[in-house]
Amino acid sequence: MAKIKIKLVRSTIGALPKQRATVRSLGLRKIGSAAVQEASPAIMGMVRAVSHLVSVEDVK
Repeated sequence: MAKIKIKLVRSTIGALPKQRATVRSLGLRKIGSAAVQEASPAIMGMVRAVSHLVSVEDVK
């Protein structure tokens, strides 16, 4: 599978608790932090749920 780089670009202060938990489970803590994950359907669903807080790019 392809790998993607997920970066937290907005704060989770105003987000719902479920969205905060999703961001943490993606491996993100502070604004600007990034994590490389496999592009599995589960990860892509999590990214879609918090798409307004993160940016995504492909890793080659």
